[in-house]
Amino acid sequence: MKNKFIHTIRWKFLFVFVVSVAGTALFILLSFLLGRYLLAFDPINIPLIWVINNIGSEPTAIVVGIILFLVIYYLLSRKIIGYLEEIMLGLHEIKQGQFDYTIPVHSSDELGMIAVQANEMAAELNRYLAEITYGLHEIAKGRFEHKIPVKLANDLGMVADSINHMSAQLSRSIQEERNAEKTKNDLITGVSHDLRTPLTSILGFLELIEKDRYQDEVELRYYVNIAYSKATSLKKLIDDLFEYTRMNNGLPLKLVELDMTDFLRQLVEEFVPYMENEDIVCRIDAPNEAVKVLVDGDRLVRAYENLMSNAIRYGRKGKYIDLVIGQKDRVVFVKMTNYGDPISDRDLPYIFDRFYRAEQSRSKETGGTGLGLAIAKSIIEVHGGTISVHSDHRQTTFETRFPVSC
Repeated sequence: MKNKFIHTIRWKFLFVFVVSVAGTALFILLSFLLGRYLLAFDPINIPLIWVINNIGSEPTAIVVGIILFLVIYYLLSRKIIGYLEEIMLGLHEIKQGQFDYTIPVHSSDELGMIAVQANEMAAELNRYLAEITYGLHEIAKGRFEHKIPVKLANDLGMVADSINHMSAQLSRSIQEERNAEKTKNDLITGVSHDLRTPLTSILGFLELIEKDRYQDEVELRYYVNIAYSKATSLKKLIDDLFEYTRMNNGLPLKLVELDMTDFLRQLVEEFVPYMENEDIVCRIDAPNEAVKVLVDGDRLVRAYENLMSNAIRYGRKGKYIDLVIGQKDRVVFVKMTNYGDPISDRDLPYIFDRFYRAEQSRSKETGGTGLGLAIAKSIIEVHGGTISVHSDHRQTTFETRFPVSC
Protein backbone atom coordinates (compact mmCIF):
# COMPACT_ATOMS: atom_id res chain seq x y z
CA MET A 1 0.00 0.00 0.00
CA LYS A 2 2.92 2.32 0.74
CA ASN A 3 4.34 1.91 -2.79
CA LYS A 4 0.93 2.47 -4.32
CA PHE A 5 0.48 5.61 -2.22
CA ILE A 6 3.83 7.07 -3.35
CA HIS A 7 3.14 6.11 -6.96
CA THR A 8 -0.26 7.87 -6.85
CA ILE A 9 1.24 11.05 -5.37
CA ARG A 10 3.89 11.15 -8.08
CA TRP A 11 1.33 10.82 -10.84
CA LYS A 12 -0.93 13.43 -9.21
CA PHE A 13 1.81 16.06 -9.00
CA LEU A 14 3.06 15.18 -12.47
CA PHE A 15 -0.45 15.78 -13.75
CA VAL A 16 -0.64 19.13 -11.91
CA PHE A 17 2.74 20.08 -13.36
CA VAL A 18 1.67 19.24 -16.92
CA VAL A 19 -1.63 21.09 -16.53
CA SER A 20 0.19 24.13 -15.07
CA VAL A 21 2.71 24.20 -17.94
CA ALA A 22 -0.05 23.77 -20.52
CA GLY A 23 -2.17 26.48 -18.91
CA THR A 24 0.77 28.88 -18.74
CA ALA A 25 1.70 28.22 -22.38
CA LEU A 26 -1.88 28.72 -23.48
CA PHE A 27 -2.17 31.97 -21.52
CA ILE A 28 1.09 33.34 -22.98
CA LEU A 29 0.00 32.40 -26.50
CA LEU A 30 -3.34 34.09 -26.09
CA SER A 31 -1.64 37.12 -24.50
CA PHE A 32 0.78 37.34 -27.47
CA LEU A 33 -2.07 37.23 -29.98
CA LEU A 34 -4.06 39.73 -27.96
CA GLY A 35 -1.04 42.04 -27.69
CA ARG A 36 -0.46 42.04 -31.48
CA TYR A 37 -4.09 42.87 -31.96
CA LEU A 38 -4.04 45.71 -29.43
CA LEU A 39 -0.92 47.35 -30.97
CA ALA A 40 -3.14 48.77 -33.72
CA PHE A 41 -5.23 50.83 -31.29
CA ASP A 42 -4.29 54.13 -29.66
CA PRO A 43 -3.85 54.94 -26.79
CA ILE A 44 -4.18 51.32 -25.57
CA ASN A 45 -0.98 50.33 -27.36
CA ILE A 46 1.18 52.89 -25.46
CA PRO A 47 1.94 50.58 -22.39
CA LEU A 48 2.56 47.68 -24.72
CA ILE A 49 5.00 49.68 -26.86
CA TRP A 50 6.83 50.90 -23.72
CA VAL A 51 7.19 47.32 -22.39
CA ILE A 52 8.45 46.09 -25.77
CA ASN A 53 10.94 48.94 -26.20
CA ASN A 54 12.27 49.06 -22.60
CA ILE A 55 11.97 45.46 -21.31
CA GLY A 56 11.48 43.30 -24.34
CA SER A 57 8.69 40.90 -25.21
CA GLU A 58 10.65 37.71 -24.47
CA PRO A 59 11.79 38.64 -20.89
CA THR A 60 8.31 39.85 -20.14
CA ALA A 61 6.78 36.62 -21.41
CA ILE A 62 9.26 34.55 -19.32
CA VAL A 63 8.60 36.46 -16.08
CA VAL A 64 4.85 36.45 -16.58
CA GLY A 65 4.97 32.75 -17.50
CA ILE A 66 6.91 31.80 -14.34
CA ILE A 67 4.60 33.79 -12.09
CA LEU A 68 1.54 32.40 -13.82
CA PHE A 69 2.90 28.82 -13.64
CA LEU A 70 3.51 29.12 -9.91
CA VAL A 71 0.03 30.54 -9.31
CA ILE A 72 -1.68 27.81 -11.35
CA TYR A 73 0.48 25.06 -9.79
CA TYR A 74 -0.30 26.34 -6.27
CA LEU A 75 -4.03 26.60 -6.91
CA LEU A 76 -4.23 23.12 -8.44
CA SER A 77 -1.96 21.37 -5.89
CA ARG A 78 -3.40 23.05 -2.77
CA LYS A 79 -6.40 20.73 -2.69
CA ILE A 80 -4.25 17.66 -3.31
CA ILE A 81 -1.78 18.67 -0.57
CA GLY A 82 -4.64 19.28 1.87
CA TYR A 83 -6.12 15.86 1.13
CA LEU A 84 -2.70 14.27 1.40
CA GLU A 85 -2.28 15.84 4.83
CA GLU A 86 -5.60 14.32 5.90
CA ILE A 87 -4.60 10.90 4.59
CA MET A 88 -1.17 11.11 6.23
CA LEU A 89 -2.76 12.13 9.53
CA GLY A 90 -5.15 9.18 9.28
CA LEU A 91 -2.36 6.75 8.46
CA HIS A 92 -0.37 8.09 11.42
CA GLU A 93 -3.34 7.54 13.75
CA ILE A 94 -3.80 4.01 12.43
CA LYS A 95 -0.08 3.38 12.87
CA GLN A 96 -0.41 4.48 16.50
CA GLY A 97 -3.08 1.82 17.03
CA GLN A 98 -6.18 3.98 16.57
CA PHE A 99 -7.86 1.43 14.32
CA ASP A 100 -11.29 3.05 14.77
CA TYR A 101 -10.07 6.23 13.05
CA THR A 102 -11.75 6.96 9.69
CA ILE A 103 -10.02 8.91 6.92
CA PRO A 104 -12.52 11.17 5.08
CA VAL A 105 -13.13 10.23 1.42
CA HIS A 106 -13.40 13.40 -0.67
CA SER A 107 -13.01 11.95 -4.16
CA SER A 108 -13.35 8.79 -6.20
CA ASP A 109 -9.88 9.03 -7.74
CA GLU A 110 -6.75 7.19 -6.69
CA LEU A 111 -6.35 9.15 -3.45
CA GLY A 112 -9.97 8.43 -2.56
CA MET A 113 -9.37 4.75 -3.29
CA ILE A 114 -6.33 4.79 -1.00
CA ALA A 115 -8.40 6.40 1.77
CA VAL A 116 -11.10 3.73 1.33
CA GLN A 117 -8.55 0.91 1.43
CA ALA A 118 -6.87 2.41 4.51
CA ASN A 119 -10.25 2.64 6.25
CA GLU A 120 -11.09 -0.96 5.33
CA MET A 121 -7.69 -2.13 6.56
CA ALA A 122 -8.10 -0.24 9.85
CA ALA A 123 -11.63 -1.64 10.30
CA GLU A 124 -10.38 -5.18 9.66
CA LEU A 125 -7.53 -4.68 12.12
CA ASN A 126 -9.98 -3.26 14.65
CA ARG A 127 -12.29 -6.27 14.27
CA TYR A 128 -9.38 -8.68 14.52
CA LEU A 129 -8.02 -6.90 17.57
CA ALA A 130 -11.48 -7.24 19.15
CA GLU A 131 -11.39 -11.00 18.42
CA ILE A 132 -7.95 -11.28 20.00
CA THR A 133 -9.11 -9.30 23.04
CA TYR A 134 -12.20 -11.50 23.38
CA GLY A 135 -10.04 -14.60 23.09
CA LEU A 136 -7.73 -13.34 25.83
CA HIS A 137 -10.73 -12.74 28.09
CA GLU A 138 -11.93 -16.30 27.42
CA ILE A 139 -8.49 -17.72 28.18
CA ALA A 140 -8.31 -15.61 31.35
CA LYS A 141 -11.57 -17.27 32.45
CA GLY A 142 -9.91 -20.67 32.10
CA ARG A 143 -11.47 -21.62 28.76
CA PHE A 144 -8.23 -22.82 27.21
CA GLU A 145 -10.05 -24.66 24.43
CA HIS A 146 -10.95 -21.30 22.86
CA LYS A 147 -8.92 -20.68 19.70
CA ILE A 148 -8.30 -17.24 18.24
CA PRO A 149 -8.55 -17.43 14.44
CA VAL A 150 -5.22 -16.77 12.72
CA LYS A 151 -6.31 -14.76 9.71
CA LEU A 152 -3.57 -12.33 8.82
CA ALA A 153 0.00 -12.92 7.73
CA ASN A 154 1.24 -10.00 9.83
CA ASP A 155 2.18 -9.17 13.40
CA LEU A 156 -1.39 -9.51 14.71
CA GLY A 157 -1.69 -12.92 13.10
CA MET A 158 1.59 -13.93 14.73
CA VAL A 159 0.30 -12.60 18.07
CA ALA A 160 -2.90 -14.65 17.72
CA ASP A 161 -0.92 -17.76 16.82
CA SER A 162 1.43 -17.21 19.78
CA ILE A 163 -1.54 -16.77 22.13
CA ASN A 164 -3.07 -20.02 20.86
CA HIS A 165 0.21 -21.86 21.44
CA MET A 166 0.55 -20.31 24.88
CA SER A 167 -3.03 -21.28 25.75
CA ALA A 168 -2.48 -24.85 24.58
CA GLN A 169 0.77 -25.10 26.54
CA LEU A 170 -0.89 -23.65 29.63
CA SER A 171 -3.78 -26.08 29.25
CA ARG A 172 -1.34 -28.99 28.98
CA SER A 173 0.58 -27.78 32.02
CA ILE A 174 -2.58 -27.51 34.09
CA GLN A 175 -3.74 -30.93 32.89
CA GLU A 176 -0.34 -32.41 33.72
CA GLU A 177 -0.56 -30.86 37.17
CA ARG A 178 -4.01 -32.33 37.64
CA ASN A 179 -2.80 -35.70 36.39
CA ALA A 180 0.15 -35.50 38.76
CA GLU A 181 -2.20 -34.73 41.64
CA LYS A 182 -4.48 -37.61 40.62
CA THR A 183 -1.47 -39.89 40.24
CA LYS A 184 -0.27 -38.92 43.70
CA ASN A 185 -3.72 -39.61 45.16
CA ASP A 186 -3.95 -42.91 43.28
CA LEU A 187 -0.50 -43.83 44.56
CA ILE A 188 -1.47 -43.06 48.14
CA THR A 189 -4.71 -45.04 47.71
CA GLY A 190 -2.92 -48.00 46.13
CA VAL A 191 -0.14 -48.04 48.68
CA SER A 192 -2.59 -47.68 51.55
CA HIS A 193 -4.69 -50.57 50.30
CA ASP A 194 -1.75 -52.86 49.59
CA LEU A 195 -0.06 -52.07 52.90
CA ARG A 196 -3.21 -52.30 54.98
CA THR A 197 -4.35 -55.69 53.66
CA PRO A 198 -1.33 -57.79 54.77
CA LEU A 199 -0.80 -55.63 57.85
CA THR A 200 -4.38 -56.27 58.96
CA SER A 201 -3.83 -60.02 58.59
CA ILE A 202 -0.54 -59.87 60.50
CA LEU A 203 -2.11 -57.92 63.35
CA GLY A 204 -5.08 -60.27 63.41
CA PHE A 205 -3.01 -63.42 63.76
CA LEU A 206 -0.59 -61.81 66.22
CA GLU A 207 -3.57 -60.77 68.31
CA LEU A 208 -4.76 -64.40 68.39
CA ILE A 209 -1.28 -65.46 69.50
CA GLU A 210 -0.94 -62.64 72.04
CA LYS A 211 -4.27 -63.55 73.66
CA ASP A 212 -3.47 -67.28 73.64
CA ARG A 213 -6.46 -68.01 71.42
CA TYR A 214 -4.99 -71.16 69.91
CA GLN A 215 -5.60 -74.76 70.87
CA ASP A 216 -2.14 -76.27 70.56
CA GLU A 217 1.34 -75.69 69.21
CA VAL A 218 0.33 -76.87 65.72
CA GLU A 219 -2.30 -74.12 65.47
CA LEU A 220 0.20 -71.63 66.93
CA ARG A 221 2.76 -72.46 64.24
CA TYR A 222 0.00 -72.20 61.63
CA TYR A 223 -0.79 -68.66 62.79
CA VAL A 224 2.90 -67.76 62.89
CA ASN A 225 3.44 -69.08 59.33
CA ILE A 226 0.55 -67.03 58.00
CA ALA A 227 1.80 -63.89 59.77
CA TYR A 228 5.30 -64.51 58.42
CA SER A 229 3.98 -65.01 54.89
CA LYS A 230 2.00 -61.77 55.07
CA ALA A 231 5.03 -59.92 56.48
CA THR A 232 7.13 -61.24 53.60
CA SER A 233 4.55 -59.97 51.11
CA LEU A 234 4.49 -56.63 52.90
CA LYS A 235 8.29 -56.36 52.71
CA LYS A 236 8.24 -57.18 48.98
CA LEU A 237 5.66 -54.47 48.37
CA ILE A 238 7.72 -51.92 50.32
CA ASP A 239 10.88 -52.93 48.44
CA ASP A 240 9.10 -52.64 45.08
CA LEU A 241 7.61 -49.30 46.01
CA PHE A 242 11.01 -48.02 47.13
CA GLU A 243 12.61 -49.23 43.89
CA TYR A 244 9.89 -47.62 41.75
CA THR A 245 10.24 -44.31 43.62
CA ARG A 246 14.03 -44.33 43.28
CA MET A 247 13.87 -44.97 39.52
CA ASN A 248 11.34 -42.19 38.94
CA ASN A 249 13.38 -39.73 41.01
CA GLY A 250 16.33 -39.95 38.64
CA LEU A 251 18.58 -42.53 40.28
CA PRO A 252 22.12 -42.15 38.83
CA LEU A 253 23.19 -45.05 36.60
CA LYS A 254 26.54 -46.81 36.56
CA LEU A 255 26.77 -47.56 32.86
CA VAL A 256 28.96 -50.40 31.57
CA GLU A 257 29.12 -52.27 28.28
CA LEU A 258 27.13 -55.50 28.61
CA ASP A 259 26.57 -58.51 26.32
CA MET A 260 22.81 -59.05 26.42
CA THR A 261 23.12 -62.72 25.44
CA ASP A 262 25.40 -63.64 28.35
CA PHE A 263 23.42 -61.38 30.69
CA LEU A 264 20.07 -63.04 29.92
CA ARG A 265 21.47 -66.59 29.86
CA GLN A 266 22.77 -66.04 33.39
CA LEU A 267 19.41 -64.61 34.44
CA VAL A 268 17.55 -67.64 33.05
CA GLU A 269 19.88 -69.97 34.96
CA GLU A 270 18.85 -68.28 38.21
CA PHE A 271 15.18 -68.95 37.39
CA VAL A 272 15.64 -72.63 36.53
CA PRO A 273 14.47 -73.94 39.96
CA TYR A 274 11.42 -71.70 39.84
CA MET A 275 10.62 -72.81 36.26
CA GLU A 276 11.10 -76.51 37.13
CA ASN A 277 8.67 -76.09 39.99
CA GLU A 278 6.12 -74.69 37.50
CA ASP A 279 7.02 -77.29 34.83
CA ILE A 280 8.19 -74.57 32.39
CA VAL A 281 11.18 -74.62 30.01
CA CYS A 282 12.89 -71.45 28.69
CA ARG A 283 14.14 -71.63 25.09
CA ILE A 284 16.77 -69.06 24.04
CA ASP A 285 17.36 -67.94 20.46
CA ALA A 286 20.42 -65.67 20.29
CA PRO A 287 23.19 -64.91 17.75
CA ASN A 288 26.69 -66.29 18.20
CA GLU A 289 28.33 -62.88 18.20
CA ALA A 290 28.08 -60.51 21.16
CA VAL A 291 25.12 -58.15 21.33
CA LYS A 292 26.37 -55.22 23.40
CA VAL A 293 24.53 -52.35 25.07
CA LEU A 294 25.58 -49.63 27.50
CA VAL A 295 23.52 -50.16 30.67
CA ASP A 296 23.55 -50.35 34.45
CA GLY A 297 23.59 -54.12 35.03
CA ASP A 298 22.32 -53.95 38.63
CA ARG A 299 19.30 -51.93 37.57
CA LEU A 300 18.63 -53.86 34.36
CA VAL A 301 18.64 -57.23 36.08
CA ARG A 302 15.74 -56.02 38.23
CA ALA A 303 13.73 -55.16 35.11
CA TYR A 304 14.24 -58.57 33.49
CA GLU A 305 13.65 -60.38 36.77
CA ASN A 306 10.24 -58.75 36.90
CA LEU A 307 9.52 -59.62 33.26
CA MET A 308 10.65 -63.22 33.79
CA SER A 309 8.58 -63.60 36.95
CA ASN A 310 5.58 -62.21 35.11
CA ALA A 311 6.11 -64.63 32.18
CA ILE A 312 6.33 -67.62 34.54
CA ARG A 313 3.36 -66.52 36.65
CA TYR A 314 1.01 -66.07 33.68
CA GLY A 315 2.54 -68.62 31.30
CA ARG A 316 2.13 -71.80 33.37
CA LYS A 317 -0.33 -73.30 30.91
CA GLY A 318 1.98 -72.87 27.93
CA LYS A 319 4.91 -74.87 29.36
CA TYR A 320 7.44 -72.75 27.41
CA ILE A 321 8.98 -69.30 27.55
CA ASP A 322 10.80 -68.20 24.39
CA LEU A 323 13.56 -65.63 24.69
CA VAL A 324 14.73 -64.11 21.39
CA ILE A 325 17.77 -61.79 21.37
CA GLY A 326 18.85 -59.93 18.25
CA GLN A 327 20.17 -56.77 16.64
CA LYS A 328 18.78 -54.80 13.70
CA ASP A 329 19.46 -51.27 12.43
CA ARG A 330 21.68 -50.44 15.42
CA VAL A 331 18.95 -51.50 17.83
CA VAL A 332 19.21 -54.44 20.25
CA PHE A 333 15.88 -56.18 20.85
CA VAL A 334 14.79 -58.80 23.36
CA LYS A 335 11.48 -60.62 22.94
CA MET A 336 10.12 -62.63 25.86
CA THR A 337 7.11 -64.78 24.91
CA ASN A 338 4.85 -66.93 27.06
CA TYR A 339 1.92 -69.06 25.89
CA GLY A 340 -0.49 -68.67 28.78
CA ASP A 341 -3.77 -66.81 28.94
CA PRO A 342 -3.82 -63.64 26.78
CA ILE A 343 -4.07 -60.12 28.12
CA SER A 344 -7.42 -58.63 27.14
CA ASP A 345 -7.58 -55.63 24.81
CA ARG A 346 -9.21 -53.69 27.65
CA ASP A 347 -6.25 -54.26 29.99
CA LEU A 348 -3.41 -53.99 27.44
CA PRO A 349 -3.07 -50.15 27.46
CA TYR A 350 -2.71 -50.11 31.27
CA ILE A 351 -0.45 -53.12 31.78
CA PHE A 352 2.55 -50.95 32.72
CA ASP A 353 0.62 -48.72 35.15
CA ARG A 354 1.57 -49.07 38.79
CA PHE A 355 -0.75 -51.16 40.98
CA TYR A 356 -2.59 -52.34 37.87
CA ARG A 357 -3.35 -56.05 37.63
CA ALA A 358 -5.00 -57.42 34.54
CA GLU A 359 -7.08 -59.94 36.47
CA GLN A 360 -7.98 -57.29 39.07
CA SER A 361 -6.88 -59.66 41.83
CA ARG A 362 -4.92 -58.68 44.91
CA SER A 363 -4.05 -62.20 45.89
CA LYS A 364 -0.45 -63.05 46.48
CA GLU A 365 -0.61 -66.03 44.17
CA THR A 366 -1.50 -64.23 40.96
CA GLY A 367 -1.52 -60.53 41.60
CA GLY A 368 1.97 -59.81 42.91
CA THR A 369 2.44 -56.25 44.12
CA GLY A 370 1.22 -54.58 40.94
CA LEU A 371 4.53 -52.71 40.61
CA GLY A 372 6.69 -55.24 38.73
CA LEU A 373 5.93 -54.15 35.18
CA ALA A 374 5.87 -50.46 36.17
CA ILE A 375 9.37 -50.85 37.65
CA ALA A 376 10.58 -52.71 34.54
CA LYS A 377 9.25 -49.96 32.28
CA SER A 378 10.89 -47.21 34.37
CA ILE A 379 14.27 -48.98 34.39
CA ILE A 380 14.24 -49.65 30.65
CA GLU A 381 13.15 -46.12 29.73
CA VAL A 382 15.77 -44.50 31.99
CA HIS A 383 18.34 -46.37 29.87
CA GLY A 384 16.93 -44.79 26.72
CA GLY A 385 15.11 -47.98 25.74
CA THR A 386 11.49 -48.85 25.06
CA ILE A 387 9.17 -51.65 26.11
CA SER A 388 5.99 -52.84 24.44
CA VAL A 389 3.60 -55.76 24.71
CA HIS A 390 1.53 -57.73 22.21
CA SER A 391 -0.99 -60.36 23.21
CA ASP A 392 -3.41 -62.60 21.35
CA HIS A 393 -5.09 -65.96 21.93
CA ARG A 394 -1.83 -67.83 21.13
CA GLN A 395 0.88 -65.90 22.95
CA THR A 396 1.94 -62.81 24.89
CA THR A 397 5.21 -61.09 23.95
CA PHE A 398 7.07 -58.38 25.84
CA GLU A 399 9.64 -56.67 23.62
CA THR A 400 12.40 -54.38 24.88
CA ARG A 401 14.67 -52.33 22.60
CA PHE A 402 17.95 -50.52 23.31
CA PRO A 403 20.38 -48.55 21.15
CA VAL A 404 23.53 -50.47 20.24
CA SER A 405 26.62 -49.64 22.30
CA CYS A 406 29.00 -47.51 20.18
